[in-house]
Amino acid sequence: MSTPTILCIGKAAQDVFLKSASAFVQVENKGVLYEQLPVGQKLDIDEVIFATGGNVGNAAVTFARQGLHARFMWCLGTDMASESILHDMDKEGVDTSAVLQQDDFRASYSVILMLEGGERTILNYKGTITPEDTKKLDLSEIEKAEWVYVSSLNDIEMLERIVSHAAAHGVKVMLNPAGSELAQPEKLRTILQDVEVLAVNKEEAQKIVSGESLEELVRHGRHYCPVVIVSDGPKGATATDGEKVIWAGMYEDVPVVDRTGGGDAFGSGFLSYWSQGKSLKESMVFASANSTSVVTKIGAKEGILHKGVVLHDMPIEEKDF
Repeated sequence: MSTPTILCIGKAAQDVFLKSASAFVQVENKGVLYEQLPVGQKLDIDEVIFATGGNVGNAAVTFARQGLHARFMWCLGTDMASESILHDMDKEGVDTSAVLQQDDFRASYSVILMLEGGERTILNYKGTITPEDTKKLDLSEIEKAEWVYVSSLNDIEMLERIVSHAAAHGVKVMLNPAGSELAQPEKLRTILQDVEVLAVNKEEAQKIVSGESLEELVRHGRHYCPVVIVSDGPKGATATDGEKVIWAGMYEDVPVVDRTGGGDAFGSGFLSYWSQGKSLKESMVFASANSTSVVTKIGAKEGILHKGVVLHDMPIEEKDF
């Protein structure tokens, strides 16, 4: 089987991680956890870490490190954040020739206030990209790929154009929908008819189909997509391809340093194996391993696994669909 080309469409971002054992204090009020920052004071920071991320940018790096032909397409500017994103992509071997770059665009930018145990508060600047800007993207680039990985569009009209174009040219789609798309479940369900792999968490899945357990949700999701993956954080994830139903627990019990990018690592880890003809079980094991590795490092990309890593056994339950 030839090495597949995966075109990744969606957001990449510049991330700045701030660590402070004394300044960032977790408090609880009426059952909700907060980070407390006193007004009018200068707080000392223990460490500042710059990294690039964004859902689709993270996924593209997984594909590249697994030896696939990874391509990235989105709108970026000439600002420092955009240039950092492109520099890191190029360094990882991701093809960025399909990026639409204009002086008046500004990339997404996030400041992450980190707490012990991996929890964090994210201050997010979405950038200046508008739905009108994304219409300028050259969707004919889709025709050069075997797969399209889509996430973080927050534009259901754009999603529909991408998926329809892919379907018209026999290109498979893996989708991790964003909030605004999940807010329109009826329209999203019509788009899913042309999606090959759907990856969502439990709360997101319940906006699309009915069900309480992960197994119920993936079985009901099969009415729309051939392959459905539903995750539930530390409780594991369940997937089906219509032949098997697989539940995967945690890959291993590791100290969580930063949860940023764990979900992206899981979804892209799955597709990096699935697109090469690996089994559902093999794809889920690598997805879990990739996600586990990422949360042990600061930043969404540092822990992404490279090709050839040796995987060990993990909790897996498999049964017929």
